[in-house]
Amino acid sequence: MIAKKMAKYVAGSSVTRAMFEEGKKMAAKFGAENVYDFSLGNPSVEPPKAVREQMIAILKEESPNKIHGYMNNAGHEEVRQAIALSLNQKFGTSFGQKNIIMTVGAAGGLNTILKTLIDPGDEVIAFAPYFGEYNNYVANVDGKMVAISPSIPDFQPNLVEFEKKITAKTKAVIVNTPNNPTGVVYSEDTIKKMASILEAKQKEFATAIYLIADEPYRELAYDGVEVPYLTKYYDNTIVGYSYSKSLSLPGERIGYLVIPDEVDDFENVVDGATIATRILGFVNAPSLQQLTVARCLDESTDVSAYDRNRKLLYDKLTELGFACAKPQGAFYLWVKAKGEDDGAFVAKAKEFNLLLVPGSAFMCPGYVRIAYCVDPEMIKRSFPSFEKLAECY
Repeated sequence: MIAKKMAKYVAGSSVTRAMFEEGKKMAAKFGAENVYDFSLGNPSVEPPKAVREQMIAILKEESPNKIHGYMNNAGHEEVRQAIALSLNQKFGTSFGQKNIIMTVGAAGGLNTILKTLIDPGDEVIAFAPYFGEYNNYVANVDGKMVAISPSIPDFQPNLVEFEKKITAKTKAVIVNTPNNPTGVVYSEDTIKKMASILEAKQKEFATAIYLIADEPYRELAYDGVEVPYLTKYYDNTIVGYSYSKSLSLPGERIGYLVIPDEVDDFENVVDGATIATRILGFVNAPSLQQLTVARCLDESTDVSAYDRNRKLLYDKLTELGFACAKPQGAFYLWVKAKGEDDGAFVAKAKEFNLLLVPGSAFMCPGYVRIAYCVDPEMIKRSFPSFEKLAECY
């Protein structure tokens, strides 16, 4: 018999993944061209050609022991230094290789830093709607997740409630901008106010509160929107990043943590995260992928393709009378469920071969998430089904 804690995870398995698996079954039954799967945030744009070219070059040029062997648990020093210099050039920071820890994607990074920081019973705050796996990551270290209610209709963080819910047990705050599932970018004004609240609460409780910025969608921003780099606004900021979206490499599981010198108890946090990488069983981030991304730091995916999909879907759904938060980043459309019950709305959509994810999976019932990182032709083929769905209400 499996562990009781694991049994709960099995019972509450990811709704998004379940919809994705359901989509494969429906495709076999109705034909892939007749199923409109908007469930999973799986990049549809191919990685830049340089990624493949550099990967092949590394395999030819570097020694097998270098490519496939162990290294420092924090990652290859030259890779970490290259990333630090790239960040300094982009954001005017002053990082070195000591500030970078290579991770097994953003998820690996979040689990690593939470393992480093959180004692049983410590509280971690997140702003709804948020990526549901945060709950599991916090539960992994026996922390307590504290959700902040959504601010409707702009979906900027609800800072009034946030200030009230910070306690002496608050150890970390997770923010995700551009946001999954809303596509909203947290404004500089929001970040400054959040930082001010955190500074005051640290003084009030004489403790350190870490701001963990989960940033896999940083490069996916539209209409000239600026995405603030959070280490510049609050000293106790730790950044988790992934190349899953920026280079379309979700299956390669490669990312990093940024731990600035200004972070409280810096040396121990860095040492702890390095050890956490090992004891969580990752040991180190994938070696070949570390070496590859270091050679592709100036590459980027074709954001314009997602932008075209964004406009195509947003324009059509608003024309049909759906209320949508216009996304500023990422590749998701956040739509108000007709009839208020997001579960019933998702079930009704499925009758027309539309696979959507209920907002309840993101701690925000009454909405649905539509991932538009798909073939634009599929979006166009889905329009008659969205029209039939709208007619039902």
